[in-house]
Amino acid sequence: MENVVASSEGGSSRLTDAISLGVLAEVVGRDLIEEVLDQTGRRQKRTRLLPAHVMVRFCLAMCLFYDDDYEEVMRKLVGSLQEMGSWDDEWQVPTTSAISQARARLGEAPLRVLFERVAVPAAGRGTKGAWLGSRRLMAVDGFMLDVPDEAENQAEFGRLASGKNASAFPQARVLALTECGSHAAVDAAFDGCRVDERVLLPRLFSSFTPDMLVMTDRNFYSFTLWQQALATGADLLWRVKSTVTLPMLEPLEDGGYRSALINPKISGNRRKKLLDRLHAGEPVRRDQAIPVRVVEYNVTDREGNGTAELICLITSILDPTEVTATELAEAYHDRWESETSFREKKTYLRRSGRVLRSKSPAMVRQEIWAMLLTHYGIRRLMCRAADEAGYDPDRLSFTRSLRVIRRQVTNQADFSP
Repeated sequence: MENVVASSEGGSSRLTDAISLGVLAEVVGRDLIEEVLDQTGRRQKRTRLLPAHVMVRFCLAMCLFYDDDYEEVMRKLVGSLQEMGSWDDEWQVPTTSAISQARARLGEAPLRVLFERVAVPAAGRGTKGAWLGSRRLMAVDGFMLDVPDEAENQAEFGRLASGKNASAFPQARVLALTECGSHAAVDAAFDGCRVDERVLLPRLFSSFTPDMLVMTDRNFYSFTLWQQALATGADLLWRVKSTVTLPMLEPLEDGGYRSALINPKISGNRRKKLLDRLHAGEPVRRDQAIPVRVVEYNVTDREGNGTAELICLITSILDPTEVTATELAEAYHDRWESETSFREKKTYLRRSGRVLRSKSPAMVRQEIWAMLLTHYGIRRLMCRAADEAGYDPDRLSFTRSLRVIRRQVTNQADFSP
């Protein structure tokens, strides 16, 4: 039976067409959803109780209401329709099985493409804490997500370690490029838990732009990755391990020094001759050595054990009069904002210690894209609110914002966004 509601023009439409995501519809609107469904070929070929555009919204809603089962999430999406007299008594909330089948029909592509279309830097020029001069502060870092212990998930994503030391569940490794000021992830890549983060990093390079200062932790550096990242036009500020050789070529007044990254394929006599040429200030090929500036400083008691930690940073910004060593150190501190962003996804959206819902690799991927898109939508709205109030987005509570957005979904499902 067709399920219809009266329209304001006196016509009719399907009941499910009245479903909205409240204020999140401002970020992920109906027109964009329909366009992406056409682009990915996922528009339904016949009228269904759960059309594709509703399932896109459902995937986002299940990330907002992680503690609820499928049927309860759907009830919240249509929550106020009955109270407003828009409910068709013949329409029933679909069963968990029907919703699962509709998720499978939708697939992962619409959520992935929606994220790619929507997730752009959210901070404006006036956003506090988002910039170092003209450079947008960005950070790359990763986190793990537990997925259901199903044979297919185990084969696709694997477990950390093995035997008695194996992780309790299969895990997916997610790597994200996050805007430090807004905490919004603007690109992401994920794979099995045993895939190294450095293997995932090149998948993010297409989102590096010349107005960015991209920061990473010490686990990412390699000569090849630095070379590839530099080719994007973005400026880089990466922490490196103590095992990376950084010859001092010239001390600088701000406390840093000029150095060069040497291709590890060059060794022995060739390496010695190359170092001699660098110390003499002679030009060398970029495939042999890349000039960098080094900033070193101590952080007292960062790990809470009473000891100081040496931080060694390399940057592509070679002129200390443009950005000082102190400014770079302060900017790198903002890299840890990406860890706050991960905690929001893992602890507040997903709930601490919870496993993803999806029992197959395709649905796991769909759910991860939905989580990233949902978090991005919340953070973009928070950034705009902070800009309008003249606040740093860090001053706004993510959990309070999440509660407000949840209420918008349950109270305004039948209203145009």
